[in-house]
Amino acid sequence: MVHCSLERMKDKIATFSKFGDTGHGGVTRFSLSPEALAARAEFKKRMEAIGADVVTDDMANMYATLPGTEKRKAIVSGSHLDSVRQGGNYDGVLGVMSAMEALETIVKEKIPHRHPLTAIVWTNEEGARFEPAMMSSGVICGKFTKEKMLASVAKDIPGYTFGEALEKSGFVGEQKNRLSPDKQCALIELHIEQGPVLEAEGYDIGAVDGVCGMVNYEFTFVGQADHAGTTPMKYRKDALYAAVKVIQYLHDELDKLDPALVYTTGKISAHPNIHTIIPDEVKFTLDARHYDPDVIRQVLALINSLPGEIVGCKVSYAEAWARKSVAYDPLLVDTVEECAKAYGYPCRRIHSGPGHDAQFVADILPTSMIFVPSVEGHSHCELEFTPAEACAKGVDVLIQTLLALDQKLD
Repeated sequence: MVHCSLERMKDKIATFSKFGDTGHGGVTRFSLSPEALAARAEFKKRMEAIGADVVTDDMANMYATLPGTEKRKAIVSGSHLDSVRQGGNYDGVLGVMSAMEALETIVKEKIPHRHPLTAIVWTNEEGARFEPAMMSSGVICGKFTKEKMLASVAKDIPGYTFGEALEKSGFVGEQKNRLSPDKQCALIELHIEQGPVLEAEGYDIGAVDGVCGMVNYEFTFVGQADHAGTTPMKYRKDALYAAVKVIQYLHDELDKLDPALVYTTGKISAHPNIHTIIPDEVKFTLDARHYDPDVIRQVLALINSLPGEIVGCKVSYAEAWARKSVAYDPLLVDTVEECAKAYGYPCRRIHSGPGHDAQFVADILPTSMIFVPSVEGHSHCELEFTPAEACAKGVDVLIQTLLALDQKLD
């Protein structure tokens, strides 16, 4: 069995953690920022050093390809280099470093392969600077229109668009270089789990069989603003009290549906937000995720059962956004699991709660993912951590998966 270099992985993790280093164990590396461009330059330098041909497409997605011994479609692996504000050193970038290390190991060990092998870097996965998330994979896979994405305005520079940042980046290539079923035959994305399950249950590897569907709703409660000191309780139309009652009701009822359902009230606002005034308008969001569409339908039924008025306040709600569950390719999921077991690494099948570029790619190419454990489940924060030894196990499985697919796929 082929093993990657632990020392090389440690070097990659240490090097890429410098780009956007916050000084507190994490990074802020917004898409197409100077920090992200420096990370891209490092990727290009290292991939060219092992003999890979590096090109970009019109959305600045990067493709570093080792030629195969036969004229076949490429097998692809990779992720993204951008981060959230004060994010960690593993989300996204580990998938890029793992693809780099997989290709470097194959070159160093002189392992023959029929298919070309490509390490990919997606542009603007996080959406932390330019919305939406998974922007460039979305354009490539027909989820978003390029024109609308180019007009997306940066959150850190007023009026500065994604199109302007793209033009200034130096990484814009040709549309013909885009990922396509005509040129590629499969994609495997390695990622940290971003949750506690693998570590808690003693698994080294997660064979990801799909991405959970989700709904995100915003609820609005309209009451009456009055003086906090003069309005008797029985005459009040307190929008915050109405909202609290619904939050409690939703959480109690959602707990009854399925243990695997996760839901979050992550955003709330009260108007006028003054301590001496009864709130007259309150809004909150509900994010609910599950792999089974039937459970999501039960969530929607629960939302739709809410009355139009609670404690004298009008109640309304609207879908902010949603996504359907995505099932990954069974052959690829099986192959990941088989390769993990061949190394003796404990492995379980797992769904992804967060979204990834791979879920969009699944519409056009056979796709799956490999998860490695996140210590205490931390992610999207500076505490995010996966030991290099655990990362290396993931890369081992990635290498073997690429080589197995090289034999299995036409």
